Amino acid sequence: MRILLMSCYFLLLIFSSSCGESSNKKSTNPDQKSETVDSSQTTTAKDKTILFFGNSLTAGLGLNLEDAFPAIIQRRLDSLNLPYEVINAGLSGETTASGKNRVNWVLNQQVDIFILELGANDGLRGIPLNETRTNLQAIIDIVKGKNPNTQIILAGMQIPPNMGEEYTTEFKNIFTDLVEKNNTKLIPFILENVAGIPELNQEDGIHPTVEGHKIVAENVWDVLKNML
Repeated sequence: MRILLMSCYFLLLIFSSSCGESSNKKSTNPDQKSETVDSSQTTTAKDKTILFFGNSLTAGLGLNLEDAFPAIIQRRLDSLNLPYEVINAGLSGETTASGKNRVNWVLNQQVDIFILELGANDGLRGIPLNETRTNLQAIIDIVKGKNPNTQIILAGMQIPPNMGEEYTTEFKNIFTDLVEKNNTKLIPFILENVAGIPELNQEDGIHPTVEGHKIVAENVWDVLKNML
């Protein structure tokens, strides 16, 4: 039995070698047309990175990760054959303070475009405005310190008037003030045409549905596309 198995093995080896030689002869035949497709013509190496740093909105709370707006942006980039890889660094419940403590860890990799989407949880919790402003500025400083060439987009946010008109107005102005101070780009209101519309938000009335995230992606793309 052992001799029979060994014989079969050698026959298979001889057959494989013959097929390999035949294949090599075909590939070296000058008259043989090559059907090999240059992969560089169909795919683009993703040698640049876009990092979304935010809270539950970025993380896509309540949805599959592929339905969150960063994943939608990735599909748009892929469809245009642009060499960018999107990293979703969203964390539900994140405040600007916890974001400041976490940002160094996510910057261990090269980041070409950094999209900062934080502040909403601060506003909803009534955190002092100066603290929110200081934390956001600290995050921007850390990003610039890691790589001065990283482009930064700040996602503007607005909150319901529960905390009073003065607080609400000053909260909104934090984002425009920081953009002017740091010469970064601004998404005026990332939840434009989504916030307050029941059919575009989940049952909590705060987090967008799948359709809501599609609109959020368009709000982001309107600013991002000019930086690619």
